[in-house]
Amino acid sequence: MDRLYDRCCGLDVHKHTVVACLIHPTAEVGQTKTIRTFGTMTEDLDGLAAWLAEAGCTHAAMESTGVYWKPIVRHEARSDREGLEEPLQRAVAAAH
Repeated sequence: MDRLYDRCCGLDVHKHTVVACLIHPTAEVGQTKTIRTFGTMTEDLDGLAAWLAEAGCTHAAMESTGVYWKPIVRHEARSDREGLEEPLQRAVAAAH
């Protein structure tokens, strides 16, 4: 399988949590996965966005069922109004 993106993240959105799996290159093993769980409140999503930005994440994809994706979309609408560009915005765009 060909690698398309060096630093990307998959987001699994639940009612009260967002589980993020970040894949990024390492010298030792070629690539590694880091999994972290965040809440769905604004400060939690800010932390998720900051973590992805700090890691240099360039692409994200989001999976969600029901209405659980709404906090992510609301967070990104706020970020967009404030002129911020974050990897989470790409996740929202990829999901819709």
